Amino acid sequence: MDFENLRTFLEVSRLKSFSRAAQKLLRTQPAISAQIRTLEQEVGARLFDRDGGKVTFTAAGRLFEPFAEYCVERQRHILLAIAEQERSPRGELAISANEATHLYVLPQVFAQFRRQYPRVMLSVVRAERLRTLENVVNREVDFGVVSMPVRDTRLTVEPIHWDELVLVAPKGHPLTGRGTVRLQEAVKYPLLLPAHGRRREQLDELFRVNEIVPRVAMEVESSEMLKRYIEVGLGLGFLPRTNVAEEEQTGTLHPLSLDSVRLARDLALIFRKDRQLSRAAQEFLEIATQPFKKRDHEAGAVRGRSAV
Repeated sequence: MDFENLRTFLEVSRLKSFSRAAQKLLRTQPAISAQIRTLEQEVGARLFDRDGGKVTFTAAGRLFEPFAEYCVERQRHILLAIAEQERSPRGELAISANEATHLYVLPQVFAQFRRQYPRVMLSVVRAERLRTLENVVNREVDFGVVSMPVRDTRLTVEPIHWDELVLVAPKGHPLTGRGTVRLQEAVKYPLLLPAHGRRREQLDELFRVNEIVPRVAMEVESSEMLKRYIEVGLGLGFLPRTNVAEEEQTGTLHPLSLDSVRLARDLALIFRKDRQLSRAAQEFLEIATQPFKKRDHEAGAVRGRSAV
């Protein structure tokens, strides 16, 4: 059987659409249909039901799917094994993460990796948390970087970055001269909140626990938009401290210390447990997790000295 036909079959089964599979694979819909017909002739049975544009498995298609996945995965493994007979990692790695993570967390990781392995192409995919999880689960990328916790048991989760969400005010705001601010006092001012995602869930829970109804001035789609809107005085907002380090130094933005409130924002590198990592992927994983492992090692050493 032709491996390209198997891959096309899996793409149609995943997207449940011939037209969307054609767009994804950069082919025409007739070409996709021809590949599926060829496969059905080899199998001796129809693999999909096509009813009014809706594509579903036949009984034969449902039986065939795990076989196709196994064949494609075995082919990928053998090609990787042959390619990696050479000492230097090569190939391509795709990493999915949201815009802020690509801007503030991953550049140093990418720079170090490129210095050590210049023959590996790094492909950047910008996607929000839910889409990044889907990209990894669907094998569309090698790695994703998302906020913790991650509860999908199909994924390996490796912490790579620790941070906290801080309430940020613009230059000249009445609260910037204060040492510590109570949350109940801060929320008297208009707030800019993320429209959705893990950070919004954290903030909604914070308000619920403290029985607070915030004055929401605007819901914003991205961290960069949120930061710019805070700068021009549209309201206060919660951002990862890493994202505002430069503005804090220049004095254009001021993180506020909230009394008895700490919102963790830790990031993890995720990948499928059943994915055999290429040598390039193994090296990337090692570089990305190095700072976190170093921190844990130093913390363990401090605990050890304290116990003496």
